[in-house]
Amino acid sequence: MESTYRTLTVPKKENIYTVADGVIGMKIVFVNVFFVNGSEGPGGNWVLVDAGLYGSAHRIKKVAEERFGRGARPSAIILTHGHFDHVGALKELAMEWNVPIYAHHLEIPYLTGLSSYPPPDPSVGGGGMAFMSFMYPKKPIELGGMVQPLPADGSVPGLPEWSWYHTPGHTAGHVSFFRERDRTLIAGDAITTRKPESVLAVITDEPEVCGPPSYFTPDWTAAKISVQNIASLRPNVIATGHGIPMHGERMIDELNELARMFDEIAVPAHGRYVGHPAIMDEQGVVSLPEPVSSTTNKVLITAGLVTVAGLAAYAISKRKHNGNGQHSKLNSPLDTHIYYGEEMNLSVYGEIPDSREVHNFHQDNRPTNDFP
Repeated sequence: MESTYRTLTVPKKENIYTVADGVIGMKIVFVNVFFVNGSEGPGGNWVLVDAGLYGSAHRIKKVAEERFGRGARPSAIILTHGHFDHVGALKELAMEWNVPIYAHHLEIPYLTGLSSYPPPDPSVGGGGMAFMSFMYPKKPIELGGMVQPLPADGSVPGLPEWSWYHTPGHTAGHVSFFRERDRTLIAGDAITTRKPESVLAVITDEPEVCGPPSYFTPDWTAAKISVQNIASLRPNVIATGHGIPMHGERMIDELNELARMFDEIAVPAHGRYVGHPAIMDEQGVVSLPEPVSSTTNKVLITAGLVTVAGLAAYAISKRKHNGNGQHSKLNSPLDTHIYYGEEMNLSVYGEIPDSREVHNFHQDNRPTNDFP
């Protein structure tokens, strides 16, 4: 049985889809956020899961108001983890909505300025998204008291039907959310439903159950256990940080195969963290294995810059008008939202603005770990 998904009657440009009863997903360039119906809270009767890319706050608010009414705000924002593509609009949204943020306690160092994430490894994965990863922001943001640890009993604030499960590996404090009633799973990046290293996969959105993004996964042993635990939940529907939701026999078969053959399917043959995980605790990163060779890094940096230039050229071509003054025909999932570099906080020249300087996420005199 082929995996399918349904679309809502909303403007196609927003890339919105139904995941399950009361769960709506929205694709922002290459990452997903989720609007989940819940119980009444200080903000409203829904929860936002993850917060997308930098520059996406307006789009998230727009969709929230279309679904929940003018001035809508959630009862909470809940994070699967704190990588840049899941927290880009977080501080802006939390401050405007005046709602709490929840994350696993092992994720909090990266959300309160205590530690940078382990650096990505662009030598693994073999795709454009992996080659570009040396440019991805890895420094922490500063949320202070706005972020709170998820309840230790596994409950999810504002979502009484849901439970959270610790699914580390991609990050130390990564969590997934599961609703027993219909066995719906929001898995974050513990698993993905398209090949996360490939730019082509981003464009086509061809569904496939895959492991976590390899370039940003610093503990493969933990990642394997997490996938096996996810498979043991026997989800009927899986919604992930990257890719469209999947359900049906094909999804079940692919998930079980991934859990059974994780080392062969997901773990790179070589890489900085393969066999040598980053060591992390409640304060953040403790120690890291040595990076890949400088020669390899130069090759990968060149490949990454070529990929970014290609994406920029793609975006520019889609914005040009044809001879009749009309926009050219749009054919791919990326065409539903024209790509803008600022939404990824990337530059075609390989220079990334430090979000701490731009948005004052950090106190100027507060030290943070910054690893090579």
